[in-house]
Amino acid sequence: MKFNPAIALILLFTMMSCSQKQVDLIIKNASVYTVDDAFAKVEALAVSEGKIVATGTSQHILDKYKSTKVVDAEGKFVYPGFNDAHCHFYGYATDLMQYADLRDTRSPEEIYLILKEHHEKFGGEWILGRSWDQNDWEVQEFPTKEKLDELFPDIPVYLVRVDGHAGWCNSKVLEIAGITAESKVNGGEVVVKNGEPTGILIDNAMSLVRKFIPEMTREQQEIGLLEAQKNCFAAGLTSVTDCGLSKNTILMMDELQKTGELNMRINAMLDPTEENFEHFVRSGIYKTDHLLVNTIKVYADGALGSRGALMLEDYSDDPGNRGLQIETQEFYDKICQLAYENNYAVATHAIGDGGNRLVLDTYAQFLKGKNDRRWRIEHSQIINPDDFDKFGKYSIVPSVQPTHCTSDMPWAEDRVGAERIKGAYAYQTLLEQNSWIPAGTDFPVENIYPLYSFYSAVFRADHTGWPEGGWHMNEGWSREQTLRAMTTWAAKSSFEENEKGQLVPGMLADFVILDTDLMTASPQEVLDAKVESTWSAGEKVFGL
Repeated sequence: MKFNPAIALILLFTMMSCSQKQVDLIIKNASVYTVDDAFAKVEALAVSEGKIVATGTSQHILDKYKSTKVVDAEGKFVYPGFNDAHCHFYGYATDLMQYADLRDTRSPEEIYLILKEHHEKFGGEWILGRSWDQNDWEVQEFPTKEKLDELFPDIPVYLVRVDGHAGWCNSKVLEIAGITAESKVNGGEVVVKNGEPTGILIDNAMSLVRKFIPEMTREQQEIGLLEAQKNCFAAGLTSVTDCGLSKNTILMMDELQKTGELNMRINAMLDPTEENFEHFVRSGIYKTDHLLVNTIKVYADGALGSRGALMLEDYSDDPGNRGLQIETQEFYDKICQLAYENNYAVATHAIGDGGNRLVLDTYAQFLKGKNDRRWRIEHSQIINPDDFDKFGKYSIVPSVQPTHCTSDMPWAEDRVGAERIKGAYAYQTLLEQNSWIPAGTDFPVENIYPLYSFYSAVFRADHTGWPEGGWHMNEGWSREQTLRAMTTWAAKSSFEENEKGQLVPGMLADFVILDTDLMTASPQEVLDAKVESTWSAGEKVFGL
């Protein structure tokens, strides 16, 4: 019998096909940053049952595996799905449904126009807005109620500052809430001028108003959550840490995840309420494929922009003011004791050097020394030089948001002075304490887009490139450090580093495909980078 090359090729192909393993998805011809310990790059990956089963060259993967779904990445760049280690996902969702967007407004007059248009379009019992910032105005002073009273004498108007630590309202709101010049609130301030409230409420004083704002319906909340998820996936986010939620909100998220409507992976931090303690903390850690509850979130102080951050010494631009301590020492001790006994983590918002020292010293009483509790300080913005080593000594995790640095840099030194600014937004120094650090955005305080965090961490400049050469660049991160902070280290901060954050076998197939190589791109190219597609457990959740 004569040798027939055609038949031989058919037999060889058949043998190879039989030996190939069937998988659900193959990505080939890509530049895949695995973000493993070696920061290795590969060309392809195979996915089965929501997890990565193999990585390697395109030829190796195609020889060993077959799939009905093979995606040719055409040389584009694949990264682990971005993980926002500190945001307010639910707050962003409800903002989408009911708040006028006041971000980037340049004057109170611009805000008045937005509010009029918003009310004409949506109506409603209240006019609500979010994200004004007096530091962006020509006159960098808190606004007052007078013009709001003139424009809306009979409708309550309540506008939350960009950092969420100050509210601006009209007289109708003050009347409804019973707020007067004599109103006092622990951990907050009703700003008074000429013997009457100006309409500005700082930190805990905002709680006097919140309870009167009409609640959203369950249907509105669900619509908002799904819209928020859509926007997150479009930005390349596959996981978020939502910092401070009620029992009912978490249970609603859980229900939506179990029905398959909400596919965002959520690390849900608990508000410090007895209801949350009873339902979650005392019952142990709660975990599903998409939801994790293992942390209590509290506040030590306010924000720098509204001068509510707790400082060890007076504000440089406001003598006599050292900011606010939100709760008593007894309160913080009680929360830490409860968390420690139930194997929960504690995450405490601290901005000022006084707030950070308060939290570091409180944690130290319980942690004693090196540990793996992963108790966190959210923001860790201004640290006294004597306190940096406490992060390493007690294994305390600084959780930072790089865009806060570039948003605050035009005025931050005015607040704290030339000496204290050396310990502000000190991300490299903080990273060195434990050799890892998680990064987030704090959206909706900042923009939802995680690549803006990458830009801010690496280049330490605003989107115009100012200041040239970057701001305090000695505290910037390398590109590799930044990508780890947004993926692997973000997962580690919630004890999920063995499940996600790296594109290696055994990990969840959560990844994002970009048109840009973040490891080599120019600053402008990073800002212009496009998310081609986002994948969760091997399923495309964004992209054509």
